[in-house]
Amino acid sequence: MIDEGKDAALDEAAAKELDGVPEELRAGGADGDEDALAQLRADLDAAKQDVLYARADTQNVRRRMEKEIADARAYAATGFARDILSVADNLGRAVEAIPAELREDERLKGLVTGIEATQRELEKVFGQHGITRIASNGLPLDPNQHQAMLEIPSSDHEPGTVVQEMQAGYMIKDRLLRPAMVGVAKTPD
Repeated sequence: MIDEGKDAALDEAAAKELDGVPEELRAGGADGDEDALAQLRADLDAAKQDVLYARADTQNVRRRMEKEIADARAYAATGFARDILSVADNLGRAVEAIPAELREDERLKGLVTGIEATQRELEKVFGQHGITRIASNGLPLDPNQHQAMLEIPSSDHEPGTVVQEMQAGYMIKDRLLRPAMVGVAKTPD
């Protein structure tokens, strides 16, 4: 009689342990075990594949972020550089507007020298920050660097050749900062 009570208690304890275990795993048949094992292996393979994809995606995100950070550092001065180009243009116009006789005048020689030194210093700072002037005159029109403002009849130049630069263009490293505004040769009418 004592043995029957023990067996009943063990059956109850076993039943409690099996709570939450899916029914297909309780059956305990050989076919059920193999199917369950095959399913678990398939799930494991899928999980491994998902981990590989997640690692690759994380690496791609990291690379993209590093490139964006490098670009942000390299081109951080772009807005300021665009704004300062008008100062460089005005300084260049001031130097060009000084007539030769005033350059030789002893009273103005210091002023002219100071303006020219300021222009050279500005060009030096541009160079230090990767800002370069775009070559234009005598070159074929490049729509990636030049903005054609007008056509000039010319028998001396091939059609499409830049013959006049109205405003200098600039690059910042490998990006266009401002296109050069140019006049382009066309065949005379």
